[in-house]
Amino acid sequence: MPLLRLLLLAVVIGAGAVSAAESRPNVLLVLLDDSGWTDFGCYGSQIDTPRIDQAAREGMRFTDCHSAAPNCSPSRTGLLTGRTPSRVGMYSYRPPDHPMHLPTREVTLAEILKGQGYHTGHFGKWHCSTLLDADQPSPQDQGFDYTLGTDNNAAPNHLNPVNFIRNGEPVEKTEGYSCQVVVEECMSWLDSIGAGQSADPFFACVWYHEPHTPIASPPELVEKYQSQFPDLSQKHAAYYANIENVDIATGKLLDKLKTLGIDDDTLVFITSDNGGLHSFSNARLRGKKSNVWEGGHRVPGIFRWPGHIAAGTINDTPISGVDFLPTVCDIAGADYPAGVGLDGVSLADLFAGNADRVERERPLYWFFYRLNPSLAIRDGKWSLIADTNDAQRPKSHGLTAEDMPHIKASRPEKFLLFDLSEDLAQKHDVSAAHPEVFAEMQRKAVELHAEVVAEGPRWEIKDYQGGKKKVWDSY
Repeated sequence: MPLLRLLLLAVVIGAGAVSAAESRPNVLLVLLDDSGWTDFGCYGSQIDTPRIDQAAREGMRFTDCHSAAPNCSPSRTGLLTGRTPSRVGMYSYRPPDHPMHLPTREVTLAEILKGQGYHTGHFGKWHCSTLLDADQPSPQDQGFDYTLGTDNNAAPNHLNPVNFIRNGEPVEKTEGYSCQVVVEECMSWLDSIGAGQSADPFFACVWYHEPHTPIASPPELVEKYQSQFPDLSQKHAAYYANIENVDIATGKLLDKLKTLGIDDDTLVFITSDNGGLHSFSNARLRGKKSNVWEGGHRVPGIFRWPGHIAAGTINDTPISGVDFLPTVCDIAGADYPAGVGLDGVSLADLFAGNADRVERERPLYWFFYRLNPSLAIRDGKWSLIADTNDAQRPKSHGLTAEDMPHIKASRPEKFLLFDLSEDLAQKHDVSAAHPEVFAEMQRKAVELHAEVVAEGPRWEIKDYQGGKKKVWDSY
């Protein structure tokens, strides 16, 4: 293990550690894959999600929650590190066996909490490294005691997937739908660690494969939605059923907390890794998954912690996946990683009702080199969108060696300004009407982007070709 990493972990585990006898909450992170902002009933969907809706009624529902990135692998690194994904070198999704991964030097929330005496488990889609590659860190190398998951998507689909790996060993074909498989594994793990009896708390990541394609959903649920909405296509009925199946699985997990007597002692966060692929998943928003428009990264965000977060609270504060690590550190009494610049801020005061907003040193930031526009920042009600200077360079679907020097030399240009308080759909550029705001937002975008790409690793990508190249334009 590199010396720098040892030093960072020593600080994390050292003087700020809280003894097991003190009261620290369990932490449960429930992450959907490609579920958009309005896929739950509590966000206006016609999909039946009674258990997730109940969690929202019993906690705090954010209307302006964002993933750390507009696609999968980067957003997951943001949740685990509290740092914007390009800063740690996760510039895009990870193709199979790609050299890009969550670097070993990064200190994850699992490592921090493990140093505080937490049991740590990961269940479902990992997508931060190649699980059976000895040259890349596994979940166990990055703080998780126990894992059952996959490199990327469930294969061949969500029903009876064959590509799960448990603690570094391939698993034979599993029976059932992926969301039910990972929840059952998590519940068994909770029993194995004595949750509800042991003084040691747990941190569990339940990262569903659903509703990412290829989709498989219970036939009875598909038929339900086809009957209820006759004009709904087979594809969309299967998607609706997929989301409801996740809701059923999540309900089992929440019931397990009650059965173990730890319901009031568990902070639950339910969210998605990026925006959805369908217009009904991103109602009123421009763009979809992979776009830096709002539809690419505005996601559901529900926090539930009975007795600590007031039930029935709706919060309009802009928050991001990078806020998860500092929030949990504050609640658990853990130090932030030493010498590491976090992009997220703690939401603990919002939960306690001691603040009506959060103060940020840096604006929220999204960068996806492959699409145009490719960069966005958010400061209060203002959203700035920009291309980067290689906007019209054809790019492949996956990160190649050719992309790295362009990423490192990229700079934002062709700016647009939107007032989201009046224009959530981002239809009207208001830069001419607000020249001072526009100039200040441009300055922040240029400075922050330069800082991020300077820090991000330069990957050695030898053989990967990335597929057909084209200009990916989302205007």
